[in-house]
Amino acid sequence: MAEKFSQQRDLFESERSFRLLVEGVADYALYMLDPNGIITSWNIGGERIKGYSPEEILGQHFSRFYTETDRANGKPARALAIAREKGRYEEEGWRVRKDGTFFWASVVIDPIYEDGRLIGFAKITRDITERRNAQLKLEAMQKQLAESQKFDALGQLTGGVAHDFNNLLMIISGSLHILKKGAADDPKLERAISAIETATKRGAALTNQLLTFARRQSVNPQAIDFTERVADIREVLDAGVGSSVRLAFDIPSDTWPIKADVSELETALLNLVINARDAMPDGGTVTIGARNLVLNEAPLVGDFVAIDVRDTGLGIPSDVLDKIFEPFFTTKPIGKGTGLGLSQVHGFAHQAGGTVKVASELGKGTTFTIVLPRGTDMPSRETPGVAFRGSGTVLLVEDNPDVALVSIGLLEQLGYQVRRVADAEAALREIESDGVDFVFSDIVMPGKMDGLSLAHRLRQIRPGLPILLATGYSEVAAGVRGDFPILRKPYEIHELSEAIAKLPR
Repeated sequence: MAEKFSQQRDLFESERSFRLLVEGVADYALYMLDPNGIITSWNIGGERIKGYSPEEILGQHFSRFYTETDRANGKPARALAIAREKGRYEEEGWRVRKDGTFFWASVVIDPIYEDGRLIGFAKITRDITERRNAQLKLEAMQKQLAESQKFDALGQLTGGVAHDFNNLLMIISGSLHILKKGAADDPKLERAISAIETATKRGAALTNQLLTFARRQSVNPQAIDFTERVADIREVLDAGVGSSVRLAFDIPSDTWPIKADVSELETALLNLVINARDAMPDGGTVTIGARNLVLNEAPLVGDFVAIDVRDTGLGIPSDVLDKIFEPFFTTKPIGKGTGLGLSQVHGFAHQAGGTVKVASELGKGTTFTIVLPRGTDMPSRETPGVAFRGSGTVLLVEDNPDVALVSIGLLEQLGYQVRRVADAEAALREIESDGVDFVFSDIVMPGKMDGLSLAHRLRQIRPGLPILLATGYSEVAAGVRGDFPILRKPYEIHELSEAIAKLPR
C-alpha cells in the first residue's frame, strides 16, 4: 500500500513539474486544443507572443490566431485534418496577435490519443519574425551581390568591345574629313559621305551607352541646375515623346543642384522619356519631377536629389523587372530599340555616385527614379568653345597605326607639325629633344607605361608642357579628372581643335 502511494505521489510530482515547465516556457506558445480546435490550456509563452491572458483565450477557437484570408480559405480546419491524417502538421506563416499586429510563426500541431481515441491536439507556436527578416535581408544581399558580379562581368565585356570599336570609329570619322575635300563637286559622293558620317555618329552614341553601362566612360561631373538643364533640352524631350504624349514637370524651385556629367544626364533623361512614350501606345502623360533627399543608409549617405520620370502606361511585368537594366535586353519589336537605353541609365546613375530604382504596376504605369549626389558648387553655364587653328609641333603618342594616321591628318589640317611615336618609352626619348609644343597621347597603350603614367612623368620633367589625353575606353580615366584634360574617341576635328585651345600655355 505504501509503495502504491509512493508511486502515485511520484506521478503527481512528475505531472506537476511538467505542467510548471510548460506553463513557465516564455519563448514558445505551448497549449492544448480539444478535437474541435477549442483552446483548453495556455502558457506564459502564449500570453507573451500572442497577447492573450488565460482568462481571455481559454474556451476560444484557435482559428482567431489566423489571418482573415486564411480563415476564409479554411486553413485552420485543414491544419487539424492534416495533423490527424499524417500524425503531425508543420508550417511557417503569418499569425495575428491580440492587438491586430502580424508576426511570422513556426507552427507544429501533434494529435494526442488516449486508448486509440483522439482527445485533442498539442500545439507549439514560435515567433520567428526576426529570423525571417534576417534571412530575407541575407537573400537580398546575396541577390544584390550576384547582380553586381553579373553587371561587372558584362561591364568588362562591353568595355573591351567598346574600346576596339571606338578606334574603328576614329579611323572612319577622321578619314571622312579627308574625303570631304574631294567631294565638293560630286553630289553622289557627298551623299555617301553624309550617310557614313551619320552612321558613325550613331555608332559612337551606342558605344558611349555601352561604356556608361560598364561604368568605364570618362565623365566630367559638375554642379548642374536641374531646372535650367531641363529647360535647355525641353525641345529635345518634346520631340522624344511625340505628339500623342503630354510632357509635364514637377520640379520645385528649391531643388538642389546635382553633381553629374551633363551629357550623360541628358542622355539618361531622353532614354527614360522615350521608353515612357513607347509604354503608352494610346497616349498619356510623362512627368519629370525632382525632390531633395537626405539619406543615411550605406552606401548612399548625404544629400541627394531624386529625379522621377513617371508615365501612365502599360507597366512592366514582374518577371521582366529584374532584367530591364541588362544591355541588349528589350521587349520592343525588332528595329524599335537597341536594348541599351536603360543600361545607360543604370551605368550613369551608379558612376555618378547614385543609383536608379523602378516601381511599376501593370495597367497603372511606371516610375523610374534616378538618385544623384547634390552638387556642392554653384552651377556654371559654359559657352561653346571656339574653333582654333594653331601652329607648332605636337608629339603624338598612339600605338594603333591606322588611328595615328587619322590623328596626324586632323592635326595637320589644324596647322600643326606632327611627330609620332608608338609608346610611352619612345615618347620620353623624343621629348629630350627640343621643339615639342605639346603632347597628345592615347591613354591605353602597350608597354610598362600607359598614357596616364606618361603624363605624370612628363609633368615632373617638363612641368610647363601642355598635355592632352585621348581615350575610347579606360578604367583609369575616372582618376584623370582634374589632372589632365581628356578627349573622347571618336572625336571630330572641331572637338580636337577646341580641346587644344583650352590647354594651359
